[in-house]
Amino acid sequence: MRKLICLLLASLLPLPGNAAVPAEQLPEIHALSAAVMSEDGKLLYEREADRMLPIASTTKLMTALVVIENCNLEDVVDILPEYCGAEGSSLYLKPGEQYTVRELLLGLLLASGNDAAVALACHCAGDIESFSERMNRRADELGMRNTHFLNPHGLNEAGHCSTSRDLAILMHAAMKNDCFAGLISQEKAEVGGQMIYNHNKLLQRCPDCIGGKTGYTKAAGRCLVSCCERNGFRLVCVTLNDPDDWNDHGKLYDWAYDHYTMHVINRDSTRFEIPLLGGREAKAVVVPASEQRIILPVDSELTVQTTLPFYAFAPVSGGAEAGTLRLLDDGQLLCEISLIYLENYPVE
Repeated sequence: MRKLICLLLASLLPLPGNAAVPAEQLPEIHALSAAVMSEDGKLLYEREADRMLPIASTTKLMTALVVIENCNLEDVVDILPEYCGAEGSSLYLKPGEQYTVRELLLGLLLASGNDAAVALACHCAGDIESFSERMNRRADELGMRNTHFLNPHGLNEAGHCSTSRDLAILMHAAMKNDCFAGLISQEKAEVGGQMIYNHNKLLQRCPDCIGGKTGYTKAAGRCLVSCCERNGFRLVCVTLNDPDDWNDHGKLYDWAYDHYTMHVINRDSTRFEIPLLGGREAKAVVVPASEQRIILPVDSELTVQTTLPFYAFAPVSGGAEAGTLRLLDDGQLLCEISLIYLENYPVE
C-alpha cells in the first residue's frame, strides 16, 4: 500500500464534556468524608476524600478480594480455637467445625463476621500479620496511596486506616471480579445450617444497588461503601463517619445520575468513511480500535478530532491502522484512540 497523506479533521460530534457542577446543586450529606467515583476513576463528588480515617468493617472488602484472588473457594477450612470469639459481629464459629472458603466469604461479606475474617486470613496466609502484608501489597497495586491495613476485620487498631477515595478505588476493582460481585450482591445465604442476611440495606432501599459493605465502630462511626449501576454505567459511593449513611448514599446516587451521563465511543457509535481507490468498494469504513467509555456532565460539550487520510489505496486489510481519534474537553486532551479499517477491501 502506498504511503497515505493524513489530514487533521475536526469532526462535529456533539457530545457532553467535563464541566463543574455549581456548589448550590450539590446534595447535603452528613459524612465526615465522602466520595462518589465513576468507573473511569473520576471523583464526581468528594468531601475530604483523602482524609485518612478508621474504616471499620469496610476493611473486609480487601479481605474478600485477596482471599478470592489467592484461594480455591471450595477448599475446606478447619476452624481452630484461635479463630473463634472475635469481638463484634460474628458467625459464632466453633472449634472443630468445617466451612468452605465460599461459605466463610458469605459470612464475611453479608453478616460481617469478624471470626470469618480471622479464619480466612489464617487459611490464606498462615497468620493475620502475613495476610495484612498481602492486603497492603494489593492496595499498593491498586493505587490506594493513603491506606494501611493491620488486620482483616477492621476492629480498631492504631494505624489501620484508609480514605473514601481509596475505598472507592478498591470497590470498583473488586466489583470487576465476578466471584466477588456475585457474593456481595446476595441478600441472604445459608451458611453452616444458619440463614444469614446481608447488612447492606441499600440492596432493598436504593434502586439498582448491586453491592456494598457496612462498617461500624465507636471510633470510626458508621461507614458504608456501595456500588450502583444505572443508565448503563456504574458508580461507587463511600461515606465515612456518617450517621445518616443510607439516606446519604441514596441522595448522592440520585444527584450523580441526574448530573452525569455515559458516552460510549465504539465501532457501533462512531464510524468514518474515506474514499477508496482501486477497490471493489467506493469507500472504506473506519472505526475505533477499542471501546472508550467516558462519564461527563450532562450539559457540557466534547470536542472530537480525527486524523485520517484523504483516501486509501486498495487492498486494505481489516484491522490495519487508519488514523487516530482524539477526545478533548475544553481544549484538554482526554484520550486518544487508534482508528482501524473495519474490513478487508480487495482490489477489483
